[in-house]
Amino acid sequence: MTRLATLAIAAALASAPASSSAADDPAPARVTVRPADDGRALVNPDMGWTLHFYSNIIANYGSKLEASDTLDDFPGLSTVYLRVPWSFLEPEEGRFNWSLFDTPARRFGAKGHKIAIRVTSTESWMRDATPRWVQEAGAKGVNFKFGDGPAPDGPLWEPDYRDPVFLAKLDAFLAAMARRYDGNPDVAFVDVGSFGMWGEGHTGFGAQLDDAATLAAVKVHVDLYAEHFKHTLLAISDDVAGPTRPGARQPATDYALSKGVTLRDDSILVQPPPDSWYHAEMAAAFWPKLPVVLEHEHYGSSRIRKAWSGDLLMKSVEDYHASYMSIHWWPRVELEENRAAIDRINRRLGYRLQLREASWPREAPLGAPFAFEATWANAGVAPCYPGGFVALTLKDEKGGIVSVNVDEAFDVRSLEVGPPDAAPTRSVRSEVTVALPHRDPLGVFTVPTKPGAYDLFISVGRRDGAPVLALPLPDDDGARRYKLGRITLTEAAR
Repeated sequence: MTRLATLAIAAALASAPASSSAADDPAPARVTVRPADDGRALVNPDMGWTLHFYSNIIANYGSKLEASDTLDDFPGLSTVYLRVPWSFLEPEEGRFNWSLFDTPARRFGAKGHKIAIRVTSTESWMRDATPRWVQEAGAKGVNFKFGDGPAPDGPLWEPDYRDPVFLAKLDAFLAAMARRYDGNPDVAFVDVGSFGMWGEGHTGFGAQLDDAATLAAVKVHVDLYAEHFKHTLLAISDDVAGPTRPGARQPATDYALSKGVTLRDDSILVQPPPDSWYHAEMAAAFWPKLPVVLEHEHYGSSRIRKAWSGDLLMKSVEDYHASYMSIHWWPRVELEENRAAIDRINRRLGYRLQLREASWPREAPLGAPFAFEATWANAGVAPCYPGGFVALTLKDEKGGIVSVNVDEAFDVRSLEVGPPDAAPTRSVRSEVTVALPHRDPLGVFTVPTKPGAYDLFISVGRRDGAPVLALPLPDDDGARRYKLGRITLTEAAR
């Protein structure tokens, strides 16, 4: 049995004796370790790199990988991004092509990766992003030429985003998609992608909506998604507020935030400096509560415009406190040419829980409480949104789990973020009791654990001790528990 009580203590644990530093005390009463961050890219919930498997055109980019290739060599890859026109998924009313999503979901899901989804209704390269049958049912819209605007003989079509026929058909589609993917643990997030060019909220090409009409349409589409996706994170492009409009607070994104929809910026490094992005200040209202998503420009196009910079990509993560970053090109080309920047980003993207110091007694009696002291920091740019609780696990010489002890009073979600190499620390003292003894009705004294030396592991996860979060520590047991050292349990006092 386990009894834990946690007290936050303000001072660091520098006064605790080191495990082997005192020459006059070869066997101090307590063991102290100060693990170093091993620099690894971490794959954790609510963060990571997102591979553009489909980038509107289904021939780009990850879709060209071999079926057996799950891009295991890309450090920090956590999510596969599936962005396609509506007509690809519902070519006929009520007949769905979910295999377009389910195939990569199962392929990459076997490696622990999630998917993210955007379904668009207007594209610059095909007329019928919105299915033709929706148009034939009477949905209103406008023909246009990309770059020129509305034209009676334009080769492209943009719907009236508040047309009742269009909305009724979209509502039915979203209901079907939500039945399959809302609350699905394999889905990281879903974009509100049915509004504007490429699902990014741009309406200057065909519809040419003014601010009032844009805001009204944004509210309708946000409400539709929020009605159907009650359990999965939703995201919306910052461009619904105006692609280059300055200002931390804008009506469209404020409305999205009020509905629990997070922010994504699809415009990172589209333009050369000083216009590398426009809305970092807008992210300030989102990131303390919700993971912010960044998408950089197609890498090759960004280079051609002389807009690309690994240093600026890193800065965008810092400025937005971003949790997700895209892989928006042929993935191994982007990796090979930007490895140093990608490695730097992986040490800051999302959250990164560091165990700075841990201390425990070298010996402790079975059934008696002992103090486990630890200092933690979040070295990432964003909070640990899923949260988690620290567990100490004791294992015997065969690797069998002897005791699991969870501290429910300290949630790692509470760790604050800070500038690079200046994360605030939090010191925590937990009182641990291994194998609480008891007497049965006949008065027989029992301790369910044998005295002896045990390996001590630390993990962060659910309240029941199930490990969930990867930590940048060595000696992983394969289940996200990390060996810190050993403890000897002596006979219980009667």
